Amino acid sequence: MMPPSLPLIRLKPMADARAIRHGFPWVYSNELVLDRRTKTLTPGTVALLQDAERRDLNIVAFNHNSRIAARVLDRDTSASIDEGWFAAKIETALQHRRRLYRSPFYRLIHAEADGLPGVVVDRFADTLVVQPNAAWAEVLLDEISNALLAETGCKNLIKNGTGRTRALEGLPEETRVLHGAIDGPVLVEMNGATYFADVLGGQKTGLFFDQRSNHAFASTLADGARVLDVFSHVGGFALAALASGATSALSIDSSAAALALAEKGAAASGVADRLETRKGDAFKSMESLAAEGERFDLVICDPPAFAPSRTALDKGLRAYERVARLAAGLVAPGGYLGLCSCSHAADLSKFRAACARGIGKAGRRGQIIHTGFVGPDHPQLPQLAESGYLKALFFRLGK
Repeated sequence: MMPPSLPLIRLKPMADARAIRHGFPWVYSNELVLDRRTKTLTPGTVALLQDAERRDLNIVAFNHNSRIAARVLDRDTSASIDEGWFAAKIETALQHRRRLYRSPFYRLIHAEADGLPGVVVDRFADTLVVQPNAAWAEVLLDEISNALLAETGCKNLIKNGTGRTRALEGLPEETRVLHGAIDGPVLVEMNGATYFADVLGGQKTGLFFDQRSNHAFASTLADGARVLDVFSHVGGFALAALASGATSALSIDSSAAALALAEKGAAASGVADRLETRKGDAFKSMESLAAEGERFDLVICDPPAFAPSRTALDKGLRAYERVARLAAGLVAPGGYLGLCSCSHAADLSKFRAACARGIGKAGRRGQIIHTGFVGPDHPQLPQLAESGYLKALFFRLGK
């Protein structure tokens, strides 16, 4: 029976309820009956979803302003979405991460895959950064925050309310400290290197935990190597490579603040004398290095999402191809090239093809030696392709 406090929303007669019953976590706006009554519901309202025959399906979070109009919260239609409900979800996620990592640095909540759609939480020791990227999470942020602090025992909690996803939900940008105090970048030890994450003003939550396993693989190729890390951010690949014996690393990024943190991390790791940073546009910087005749034993490119949506796919693939072409020309014969994409719209086959075209246009021949994805603290929901957004291809290049 429907709990009396939950409003009803209903699928259209032509909508296929099977995907929802089989675990797909989203309902699009064109699949729902959006009449005057439903449009009066406040964005982020918790509601009961029914099929066209008025049979109960799921408890959902509803936002008529979003293309993803309903996000599945619970298949148990008698569940109460309260602080206890959040605590149970967080504890389940926490048990998994504690089994994976000895140190408390990881993605704690990975949105739909951890049963909290649109919610991302990264942990930096006793500091948590929450991204409420869906309207319902904004509405229930106090309950989420209380449960996070209670379950983890963390002292500090930061809200990072920035990014494209929030805009699609009709949410404003806002970053602020919700609990505790932060007086500077947070130190993170990972893959033998020391990083510094700007959890208040950096990209995303300040550090890309999703690349941890790809940093680790790249570092196996780094001993005695000259390394180029393009789109370096805070030195993700460069610092891991230096910690594994690289003779030198050059980090290129457009953000002076991010490069300053890379330098700070290098100093804390005891490798400052082997790290060089260069601020500038990645494409122009690679062209300049080629003109200078520079060659590196290991080149890594980890650009932003060039194809954040299907409409941007063709343009994004051309950008990935260009990255591959420019980067391949900087790899010494017999050296290695790592190319990454965090664009969910560009699936692995399309990304791989774009990279192969770029390498070929550079006049190089490559062998794929490794394909990497997100780490296990970023679980993927089998029904949701978008949760498997990250791809990393590693090539060995001949002449």
